[in-house]
Amino acid sequence: MPTFTVLALLGSAQPASTARTVWMIVAALVLAAVLVIGSRRLWLPALLRRLPRTPPVHEGDDHLKLALWASSEVFWDYDLVQRRLHHMRTDEPSPSSSAITMLTRVGEVPSIHPHDLPLVIQRLRNHLRGQAPLFTSEHRMDMAGNGSWAWVRARGRVVESDGTGRALRLAGTARDITASRKAEYEHRVASEVMRSMSEAVAVLDSEYRFITVNPSFSRMTGYDGAEVAGQPLALLDSRKNAGDSTSRLSNRLQHDGRWSGEAWKARKDGEEILCRIETNVVPDASGQQLMVVLVLNDITEQKRVEQELRYLANYDTLTSLPNRSLLSERLSRAVVRARRERSRVAVLFIDLDRFKDINDSLGHATGDRILRAAAARVQQTVGAQHTVARLSGDEFTVVLEAIASLAEAERVAERVIQAFTQPLSFSEGLELAVSPSIGISVYPDHAQVPTELLKHADTAMYQAKAAGRHTWAVYSEAMDEKTRHRAILASALRRALERNELRVVYQPRLSLHDQQIIGTEALLRWESRELGEISPAQFIPLAEESGLIVDIGIWALRQACQTLRDWHNAGLEELSMAVNVSSLQLQRGDLADVVARVLAETGIDAARLELELTESVLMANPEQSSSELRACRALGVSIAIDDFGTGYSSLAYLKRLPLTTLKIDQEFVRDIDHDIEDEAITSAIIAMARSLSLNVVAEGVETVAQMAFLQQRGCDEIQGHYVSRALEPNQCLDFIRAYYPRSDLFASI
Repeated sequence: MPTFTVLALLGSAQPASTARTVWMIVAALVLAAVLVIGSRRLWLPALLRRLPRTPPVHEGDDHLKLALWASSEVFWDYDLVQRRLHHMRTDEPSPSSSAITMLTRVGEVPSIHPHDLPLVIQRLRNHLRGQAPLFTSEHRMDMAGNGSWAWVRARGRVVESDGTGRALRLAGTARDITASRKAEYEHRVASEVMRSMSEAVAVLDSEYRFITVNPSFSRMTGYDGAEVAGQPLALLDSRKNAGDSTSRLSNRLQHDGRWSGEAWKARKDGEEILCRIETNVVPDASGQQLMVVLVLNDITEQKRVEQELRYLANYDTLTSLPNRSLLSERLSRAVVRARRERSRVAVLFIDLDRFKDINDSLGHATGDRILRAAAARVQQTVGAQHTVARLSGDEFTVVLEAIASLAEAERVAERVIQAFTQPLSFSEGLELAVSPSIGISVYPDHAQVPTELLKHADTAMYQAKAAGRHTWAVYSEAMDEKTRHRAILASALRRALERNELRVVYQPRLSLHDQQIIGTEALLRWESRELGEISPAQFIPLAEESGLIVDIGIWALRQACQTLRDWHNAGLEELSMAVNVSSLQLQRGDLADVVARVLAETGIDAARLELELTESVLMANPEQSSSELRACRALGVSIAIDDFGTGYSSLAYLKRLPLTTLKIDQEFVRDIDHDIEDEAITSAIIAMARSLSLNVVAEGVETVAQMAFLQQRGCDEIQGHYVSRALEPNQCLDFIRAYYPRSDLFASI
């Protein structure tokens, strides 16, 4: 509905109104009337033809009606003297009538919005003072008097003055521009949103030529708006896009009206970027021509990061081989294909022998280079058609697809073993020999699902290691039984101390010089409530692997020292006690503190305690071993090297260790009475020990001939079943008390 502008603000004049004045205003409006768009443009000629011919005296009124009707404006006339507003507007004609109705009102000026009033007053003053030829203003007015504000565009001028030039009347037109103001506001908001968007936005015409772009488009592509205006969309085409991409886009838009997807585009500098594109077709203002709006996001970096994350999720960064995740996926697909094609799939589980020693001695950086060389050696051996994956550490897995039989998998495993007979080159001029142990499982012979295949191959690999390493083994159900039994033992061992299932037995040691029992060795035994008696050869390695050996070792040391205290109290004060120490106890670095604490608790003289360590334990880290053992030696305890000759000790390191006793392993004692080599080795060990002023103890003596040989060669002590088996504490005490030199024992010497 048209609104009015009110100007009852300044001045006063005599009322006057003439037809001439009205005509002048009408003449000014005719041009605007004929330019109006919309349905009225079509009605006007017909309406003019339908208007009755009137005498000339009424032509001015008719023209005024037509002008007001066609322009939707309101004519106003304000009397500055009487402060009265006259305004007129036209009503919409009825479809069945050609008459245009004029509505005229006289009344007060509608309220102007308080925020707009100062500017309206200022502009009116400027016109009345001659500073502006025309009064123009856009402001808000309460046309209905109910507090509803409408935007009005008012224009007018002074149409009557008195003799002094003082304005008496103002006349002009007003138009309701609320809708256009709203449209302009929405346009400004949309323009600002488009300008501030981080996405690149381009508007194209129906022929896919650029009309306008936003700043983000210029930043992304390097083209500003002036450069692309009128240019075809193909300006951004990348060489990676085959064919006419614009034609394909047009076909999709004609079919669906929108399209979204990813496409490569070319920047102004030639760099190619991957874009995520959203495309929509929208009509223009006329509703006839179609425009295309493109929203582009540069996702090149995002895709690069996604690819990198996908690589990290599926490949080992050190060797670039598939990792466990990708291996599981490929193995699953291989099993599905084998099931469909009735073929076989083999899994080879490969572990590098003693790789921990390489890391510890050469460092992890060198270890990583060796792993890369080993990975390349395995892949080269099995061929690119088979999957080689790195699971963790020094473990690799090979998936052999479409094999005819188990024998084919065995041949591949043998080729891998042979390939590692040649040293690995891991740096310029540096080589290292590494051997693998391999476990084999086959679908469908050993398992039906990928996880079981991997588990069985892993089990077979451990059997290959147990068989001496540097070989391969095929899975069997018996291996699984051993693994389950081992797991049961490990679980039961964790409760053994709490349930008092462990005990210490003692094996006497005989001095060959005075034929007396001078000490014992404490040996650990385990009798499980559920599993019965468990061999030390089974549970001690489990205790070392799990770390339980530390607590068990301290318990055994305390038990042995307490037993020795009881024997001393019983009058056998010259007896000594030998206690075994594990590698973990030595590596902890607090062995001397533990020994000192136990000695203090039990009141045992340190000179009566001997700590036994195997050759392999001492030589694992000679420097640390030497430091820790010297601290123990400073307490006064003796240090013995057990199982001498079975490891790989260096005599130079042996000399540097604070040893007091050397124990000859029973491996050399067993056949000394009929094996020349064992006789020579044993004799050499005794001679070397005596030259180093070490006490020599021979283990595993079972016959009088063995004892006689050792005594003749100068051995100091013996222990074994010939003297006595390991005994419970009370039995051992009775044995020591009852012992006396038997005539038959030394009769042949």
